[in-house]
Amino acid sequence: MSNKIIIINGPNLNLLGEREQSQYGSITFNELKASCIKKSKELGITIEFCQSNVEGEIVNLIQDSIKKFDGIIINAAAFTHTSVAIRDALSIFKKPSIELHISNIYKREEFRQKSLISDIVTGGIFGLGSDGYILAIIAMQKLLKNEN
Repeated sequence: MSNKIIIINGPNLNLLGEREQSQYGSITFNELKASCIKKSKELGITIEFCQSNVEGEIVNLIQDSIKKFDGIIINAAAFTHTSVAIRDALSIFKKPSIELHISNIYKREEFRQKSLISDIVTGGIFGLGSDGYILAIIAMQKLLKNEN
């Protein structure tokens, strides 16, 4: 198993392109997925790209990833600020993990400025729009090659 990562997207990210374009841009979820798949192929990385609005499903994805994937990129969306269960699952992962947010959560409402996962992931990307996904894939490739 090498260079196999999962990109996990949390609640409401399936509505990209429809919701608050001032925060999230106009890219749709399917366009974002296609862009990530294209970049990962260029870099020789195999990805699984998934989304769930259900906290327990995300926990299951993380737990299942322990044996299947070399790294996790996660945009936990609203669960970033509320889910101890997702935090606990990520802490068990013990491989490179990147927290990702399209918007800069630290420039938003006060309740969004606290991430329950930032202190247990390898690194984070915030506020760079959908390009943050591409940057996270590049960073993950370097982490997996021990270049960071």
